[in-house]
Amino acid sequence: MKLQSSGLTKLFLFGSILLPVGFCNGQDAKGARSTPLTRPELKRLIEDVKVRVPRIPLPDLMDADREKLGDQVDSYESRVKHHYLNGIEVIRPVVAPAAPVATPAAPVSTPDASGAKPNSLPAFAREQDPNYSLDNAFKIELFWIVSRVNNCQYCIGHQESKLLGAGRSEDQIAALDGDWSEFEPAQRKAFAFARKFTYQPYLMDDQDIAGLKAHFSDNQILEMLLSMSGNNSINRWKEALGVPQRKDEGGYSRLAALGAGTAEIDPKLPKGTYLTQTSPAFEKKVSKVAVFSLDEKTDSTTRPTFSKRPALESEEEVEKKLAECRMRKSRLNLVEDAQARKDVPSCSSMAGALPAWVRLVANFPKAGSSRFDSIMASQEKGDLSPLFRAQLSWILARQDRAWYALGLAQAQLRKLGQTDAEIYALDGDWSGFSAKDRVLFQIARQLGTSPVVLSDDEVNAGVDLAGARDVVQTISYTTSRASFNRLTEAAGLPL
Repeated sequence: MKLQSSGLTKLFLFGSILLPVGFCNGQDAKGARSTPLTRPELKRLIEDVKVRVPRIPLPDLMDADREKLGDQVDSYESRVKHHYLNGIEVIRPVVAPAAPVATPAAPVSTPDASGAKPNSLPAFAREQDPNYSLDNAFKIELFWIVSRVNNCQYCIGHQESKLLGAGRSEDQIAALDGDWSEFEPAQRKAFAFARKFTYQPYLMDDQDIAGLKAHFSDNQILEMLLSMSGNNSINRWKEALGVPQRKDEGGYSRLAALGAGTAEIDPKLPKGTYLTQTSPAFEKKVSKVAVFSLDEKTDSTTRPTFSKRPALESEEEVEKKLAECRMRKSRLNLVEDAQARKDVPSCSSMAGALPAWVRLVANFPKAGSSRFDSIMASQEKGDLSPLFRAQLSWILARQDRAWYALGLAQAQLRKLGQTDAEIYALDGDWSGFSAKDRVLFQIARQLGTSPVVLSDDEVNAGVDLAGARDVVQTISYTTSRASFNRLTEAAGLPL
């Protein structure tokens, strides 16, 4: 599989976030996907993902590969995992039970004009935690918002298919991109939280969780955090690799496969298309969810994708923040140590007091066990050295101002013999590190900040210098830390 242009000259791209210029076939000149502002343009770019060129080269298939991959042998994503991940699994999003449990705090949506019921989506549910109580379609709406903020057009497409399957109308989906005035107060609060959680995790504070507690229980809030942190992970995985959308993927063909349907299905539409008719009410409305800088001088339907983070704090300010983190109290319930060891059997052998993050996820025995195993696999499996992983953890936590995660990274780096001067050098220009480390640090920092500010050029430079395996494992680890940072900081965990 041939990559787009590569070369060692691209190693000089390090520095501030690249702002794309120009637009062609859903991508700017440097390979970061532009942000669609209107719904018709969003659907066009979702459709365009079906023909994009993947970023990671794949080796030739051997007979043993074909046997192991089975019916997934033609799946680009499955092959990437098979060749390069060594058993590491990307965090999967959590989905509600097949039969949603109604609770007073759970948002309730009304049927649309066609009479379709919005909360019936058993075909998409996996085996779930018995303590989950949020409505399934509501969590898919949150996934849609997370993906819109991250400009992950691959994932937006999948969530549109699922929402149509859940009985949502085209207009109800389009409304997710607006001012949310037509939604219930609980939904509006959760949607706004999802946007901030995704784009500005460094601004999470007590008031954000307090605002949710007016509508949701602690466990429902944690269920949202687990779901949306997983969504952020998936966005980064799909976009970093440039995973193409399936040719037959699209809301209408998806509904046909499920045996479901709505009054809006047009039998004249080609199978598996996202290019459906947009109603006049939403045709020209500009997104209030997507991240872009509006230039009034142009009527373009897209904008360069970008993400802005504040300048990093001084060493003195960081140490002050870490000290405050040691004194703070968790915003959500933490399971007692002994009970957590029972509910999450994989952690039972951990020496000493359990970390706060383990006690947090233990509120959901099944989902917590799965998340614990994923996080530990990202730390222990694969070819990246413990030192390199700890360095990535520091770089990514610094960008997110994830103080709990940063404290853990600092402790690990010190355990591995790093001095404070060596640790804080990770905040600099990386001139003291090898070219291979620098190119992988850049991939992680760009991807951690926002999935689609990472360009083709940067990925190609990483493959040229570090090799596809190290690039894929760096991407995988970054997706895990982006999830961990958001989960632990939103919960306000104490060191």
